[in-house]
Amino acid sequence: MQLTKFIYFLIEENKIEVQWRSYQIQEQNELNSEMLCSSNSFLNLNPIVSSSINKPLIFRSLRIIKFTVSAKMDQNDAAAPPFTFLTRKPYTPPSWASHLNPLPSHAFSLGHLPTPIHKWNLPNLPNNTEVWLKRDDISGMQLSGNKVRKLEFLMADAVAQGADCIITIGGIQSNHCRATAVAAKYLNLDCYLILRTSKILVDEDPGLTGNLLVERLVGAHIELISKEEYAKVGSVTLTDILKEKLLKEGRRPYVIPVGGSNSLGTWGYIEAIREIEQQLQTVHNQLKFDDIVVACGSGGTIAGLSLGSWLGTLKAKVHAFSVCDDPDYFYDFTQGLLDGLNAGVSSRDIVNVQNAKGLGYAITTSEELKFVKEIAAATGVVLDPVYSGKAAYGMLKDMAENPKKWEGRKILFIHTGGLLGLFDKVDQMAPLVTNWRRMDVHESVPREDGIGKMF
Repeated sequence: MQLTKFIYFLIEENKIEVQWRSYQIQEQNELNSEMLCSSNSFLNLNPIVSSSINKPLIFRSLRIIKFTVSAKMDQNDAAAPPFTFLTRKPYTPPSWASHLNPLPSHAFSLGHLPTPIHKWNLPNLPNNTEVWLKRDDISGMQLSGNKVRKLEFLMADAVAQGADCIITIGGIQSNHCRATAVAAKYLNLDCYLILRTSKILVDEDPGLTGNLLVERLVGAHIELISKEEYAKVGSVTLTDILKEKLLKEGRRPYVIPVGGSNSLGTWGYIEAIREIEQQLQTVHNQLKFDDIVVACGSGGTIAGLSLGSWLGTLKAKVHAFSVCDDPDYFYDFTQGLLDGLNAGVSSRDIVNVQNAKGLGYAITTSEELKFVKEIAAATGVVLDPVYSGKAAYGMLKDMAENPKKWEGRKILFIHTGGLLGLFDKVDQMAPLVTNWRRMDVHESVPREDGIGKMF
């Protein structure tokens, strides 16, 4: 449908204050193209293309600027009104996913969405290959990463069931556990984390490194389990044991599985595909992605991406680089999530899983860490060592070994976050970042006590 809106700009001393947010522009009047940018302080009309507005502008007064815009007016596509963060809202799925069952009834607004997409100028790409980056690493701060999207649906279900606390489980530096702890506290719920560690450290204070610092600051209750015992008992039994204990204490616990990866959590990345579709609609050069590349650690993200891409208009092939277990495990696990939604499709038909675990989950080689450092130095994008670092490393290795497979393709890489995990690798990283020295100030430079103010 066609919708005409009025957007008011207060332009004063090269600053612009937006009083309304609109959609894809079809016509514009009295607006310089340089003013169309993705800055949150301006107007989020085009999350992919950005430009500076810190330039002299010809307007110096309050004006009314009229747009004719194209919008699909439903509750999910409409511009978000203010004060919706941390609110629970009814959920309507994309039309192409409305046949899936069961459908979520509600979702919490936990992420800073939509996350941006931008060109990623990686070195040594095959001929005419483009890589674009979906920045789910900046979907929040304490809540950053791909887990936020899953938690929007899982937390809504927990609240609907009357839970007063959340249980989840993962590795000692689990991004999912950190995000869950923060989301739970935002919603006034207690959080219990079962964290897997070495048998040498299971009886010791786990410390305050990386994700642990955030978890402990927000008051999460931490239960440590050795990797050996975890392997013999399993995550489901461990969370059930803690659930029974809390029930006997009169609590009302809600269990979230490893990585938030169940059929309900899968909706987080089904919805992300709709977000990508909407972002592509704002691009005037008809950008279309041939492939989506993402790390795979528990399976829910690749299930949502591959199903959404297959059902929706994107039709991009999803390539998952597994950072633990093996491809056959993830094909089977993803199939279970798809069957749980009555999707009626084989996982092997909609996702390609490649092994990128290297020495094992959360174990990073010196070569992989060197890669993370080189990509940061070359592009400014910091990858985490456990997930996206290994996935990008695997992708570029495959491109070098099979360039014809990737030539001329447009690829969207999903950065799933995990920056805090780098803090657990600082000792390994130290030899790679030696670019410092004491500044040499010649003795001829005048010196006077008190001239240098230290604020």
